[in-house]
Amino acid sequence: MTEAHGRHIFITGATGYLGRRLTHRLLARGHRVRGLVRPGAEHRLPKGTEAVIGDALHGVSYASQIAPADTFVHLVGVARPSPAKAQQFLSVDLASVAAAVPSAVTAGVRHFVYVSVAHPAPVMHAYQAARVRGEALVRESGLATTILRPWYVLGPGHWWPIILSPIYWVASAVPATRDGARRLGLVTIGQMLRALVFAIEQPADGVRVLEVPEIRLAGAWHAKEP
Repeated sequence: MTEAHGRHIFITGATGYLGRRLTHRLLARGHRVRGLVRPGAEHRLPKGTEAVIGDALHGVSYASQIAPADTFVHLVGVARPSPAKAQQFLSVDLASVAAAVPSAVTAGVRHFVYVSVAHPAPVMHAYQAARVRGEALVRESGLATTILRPWYVLGPGHWWPIILSPIYWVASAVPATRDGARRLGLVTIGQMLRALVFAIEQPADGVRVLEVPEIRLAGAWHAKEP
């Protein structure tokens, strides 16, 4: 087993939309995974995951159980973001990463993986602001970091934006709107999961940012890996 296929990974948000699917993939690839859960939610973790009981908003509740993880993946966030949830973006999204970063530093984590959001964008300003501040916290920590910036992840229960595909195609073909269309493009949950696995198995040396085009490329690279 190579180092890339034998990592020890700590995941916050391990029972969420991305977290459960990512955990399944990592376990299947021979990684050791610890998932942070609230009391009573242990059954929601994929079989084989080591449950860590704690509160994502309070690092002291789980910090001592991160080690010996070499990789920390932060996936906590408000479900189905909307402009009406502006306060929750601060009290959940930002507060959770503010708790995670110092905990990861103290535990000696070597690589931090953070799912942010594409920006700038014409909508969801409060959500973007919280995630941008989260990125700043990770950067300031000095941790080697991979930041992924999807705009919308298509998948089960999240297919409606696919109707916008023709608009994206046209915008991508027009020079004046091409950059924005690429940055705010749609990615599938399969692409997102493959990009996350790529980020984990090919850790950054400094700060690496994967925008939508890079998420797609990373996912394609990983899909072709033997």
